Amino acid sequence: MTPSTSSSVLARAAAMAITGVAKALTGARSVWLGCAPVPRQRIYYANHSSHSDFVLLWASLPPLLRQRTRPVAGADYWSKGLLRQFIIHRVFRGVLVDRSGSGKSGQDGVAAQQASAAAAAAAPEGDSSAEQASAPSRADALVPLRQALDAGDSLILFPEGTRNLHDELLPFKSGLYHLARAYPDVEIVPVWLGNLNRVMPKGAWIPLPLLCTVSFGAPIAVQDGEDKAAFLARARQALIDLSQAVEVQA
Repeated sequence: MTPSTSSSVLARAAAMAITGVAKALTGARSVWLGCAPVPRQRIYYANHSSHSDFVLLWASLPPLLRQRTRPVAGADYWSKGLLRQFIIHRVFRGVLVDRSGSGKSGQDGVAAQQASAAAAAAAPEGDSSAEQASAPSRADALVPLRQALDAGDSLILFPEGTRNLHDELLPFKSGLYHLARAYPDVEIVPVWLGNLNRVMPKGAWIPLPLLCTVSFGAPIAVQDGEDKAAFLARARQALIDLSQAVEVQA
């Protein structure tokens, strides 16, 4: 067995183990409220409270969808240590972005692109100076994500841009809008992760015995004449509405 084959076998085994553990520890239940688990190219966007968020969402997908779905994750966390790098690259085939804007992602080949992505995504909505500063690099800012979409993969991303420990969603970053506009045939699906912030609070290593739900809502798309601010507000509201629909069902 070649080193490459051994690595692939280990990655598949790790994926099965992580999926099993994630479901066992959280009792995660997938609820498809607005769409069906079918093999379509999608961008799943969700609320964000812990590093475990994308693991649970990814594990909640059927195996066929899981094979072509890649999480967008922070390079500042996942580039630290060989184990994390193996998990994010070999197991999840993750797309890393440098949220610090320093370009020190640990991935030399795409560090500059990741730094541009972070700078563009982190600009507060309505900040014209930040928008103007990032405008020249806008075409390159989302290159790693565009490459994944061009290859036919789906993405998991968190438009709040950082973990949110509060009940109210943070304002969304602009990346979701730019991707939705550039890829109109890709479904933009809101996903609400219920209870995960209580199961795995920030800094915790041992999950608490609470049940989680992963709820998939109806796809949205950029409407004719809809600007960035309007789309991001509507996308955020779609996630809020989904969380409320889940509570009613519970």
